[in-house]
Amino acid sequence: MKANLPIRVLSAALGLTALAAAALPGAKPKLDPESRKFYATAHLIMTKEESRIWARLPDAASRREFVADFWLKRDPDPATPENEFRKEFEARVAYVNKRFNKEGGPGYNTDRGRVYIFMGPPDKIDEYNPDYSTSIRGFTDIWVYYGRQMAVVFADERGDGRFRIVKTEGDFFGAMDLMKLGRRAGPDDAFASPFVKFETVYDPGAREIVVRFPAASLMFRENEDGLQEVDLRFLIYIYPGGGTAKRTFSEARRVALTGAELGARKTVELRFAQPLEPGPNTVDVIVMGQGERGGKLRQIFEIKVPAGAPDAAPSD
Repeated sequence: MKANLPIRVLSAALGLTALAAAALPGAKPKLDPESRKFYATAHLIMTKEESRIWARLPDAASRREFVADFWLKRDPDPATPENEFRKEFEARVAYVNKRFNKEGGPGYNTDRGRVYIFMGPPDKIDEYNPDYSTSIRGFTDIWVYYGRQMAVVFADERGDGRFRIVKTEGDFFGAMDLMKLGRRAGPDDAFASPFVKFETVYDPGAREIVVRFPAASLMFRENEDGLQEVDLRFLIYIYPGGGTAKRTFSEARRVALTGAELGARKTVELRFAQPLEPGPNTVDVIVMGQGERGGKLRQIFEIKVPAGAPDAAPSD
């Protein structure tokens, strides 16, 4: 049942601006049919770094390689044959194309469709009748996500059936990042939260990539020797020179500390002997919990190595 809207003034200035800006693709390359089909919806969850790389890919073969990496980076469990992230994303796209197909285009290009793709189904939807004492001529929907402590307000401002975002409450952009990057962390996983931020820098003297976590962000458990322990696997993609060439490496690391050592540390630092080339480098860092301890973090870093630093090994 629709009720009268208790919110008297809504800021229409927000609209789709924030969502569209976050999902806006870069320059559109001329695409083969397979690449065009992928890009039509996948650009919604591309990071700005991925959009830049995609726009520079020269041919269908390089784009197929990009697509394989794109989904692998977001796969919550690469050990299983099914990519659960991709399956869920495609199911959400299919749903919004059926549910929100009366606003002048495909459902994934509507505000409600894009929020559904990013956030999933809301826990609660409140619908309100038009309030003619405001400038809004149509209905208003409020989607509530209790687990994310977030709400999104959509309004049919002109009364033409096209709903726009007019207000958000909560960490809207943080929730979008979870979907874009494929981050996740549950209560029994290796990370305290899917929102954990870590740091990646380059030590040119040692020719090492350095990854630092807040110590409190890693969920240590006591092992049989009485040490506090967490097992992690790193998958790191390096794109030298801001171009499309890449090299990748994967490495498992175990961090084991005494309780006193852990209590005294603010950060946990891990080093990888992976030289970077002088100039700009895009470094895409994926960190996963090992064994029974799941969870996944991902961040992308732009690292500029000063001229005169040792060169890296040739790219693959």
